[in-house]
Amino acid sequence: MAAGERERRLAGRVAVITGGAQGIGFGIASRLAEEGAAVVIADIKSQGAKAAAERITQAGGAAVAVAVDIGDDASVAELAAGVAALHGRCEILVNNAAITDTTGIDRMTMARYHEVVRINQDGAIRMTLAFLPLLRQGGEGRRILNIASIMGMRGQPDAIPYSTAKGAIVNFTRALACDLAKDGIMVNAIAPGFVDTPMSILPDGSHEYDADWFRDIYVKHGRIPLRRYGDPGDMAGPAFFLCCDDSRYVTGQILMVDGGVSATF
Repeated sequence: MAAGERERRLAGRVAVITGGAQGIGFGIASRLAEEGAAVVIADIKSQGAKAAAERITQAGGAAVAVAVDIGDDASVAELAAGVAALHGRCEILVNNAAITDTTGIDRMTMARYHEVVRINQDGAIRMTLAFLPLLRQGGEGRRILNIASIMGMRGQPDAIPYSTAKGAIVNFTRALACDLAKDGIMVNAIAPGFVDTPMSILPDGSHEYDADWFRDIYVKHGRIPLRRYGDPGDMAGPAFFLCCDDSRYVTGQILMVDGGVSATF
């Protein structure tokens, strides 16, 4: 069978991906579209979302872009209403959008803490509440995929708000899976490790993974056993598995996609 004629395993399904304009979100959106899903790229960066949707359609997929602020109830409700008007249902919700943060306890304020939690933790919960009616109206293969992080599973300096929020996503995933099992909606998460995305670029324009200390500890001495950081494509395959029918007996799980970091000490 020619590549263009292969089975598209998500054909007929609607997938909403927050933060889909770039990075991990775009990698996942591209893979789901490649597999036949009608993709909604929801991102606060409206122009970036439009450009991402155009890239997917030019590659033969189906995608539309919608602006959303997942930290705002009204914006999320408007997104859900728009998807309802366009498709009338949703089979796949990918809660990916997040903001970066490098705040340690000595510099942390409650204002900053609440801002990170509002987006990275509450955003996923806000989206889930808004999209549950559409998911319940969906067809086969209904899935919620949350993007957690190894930083929600392990400690790291200067990451209090981010790690706390991602840790909450881990147990939100598990608890939600228990609640939605009766509806036949599978709920899982992937926990990426170090991934090369625009969020990896520091204010001075350098790449955080190009620092000598990172390459020495994580690459040279194998703190990442695969001796490289990941890219969005490395996240897209595991995400697709958890969104396709092969994962029909998988729910409440956190899949570490980290090049082996979590296997070391």
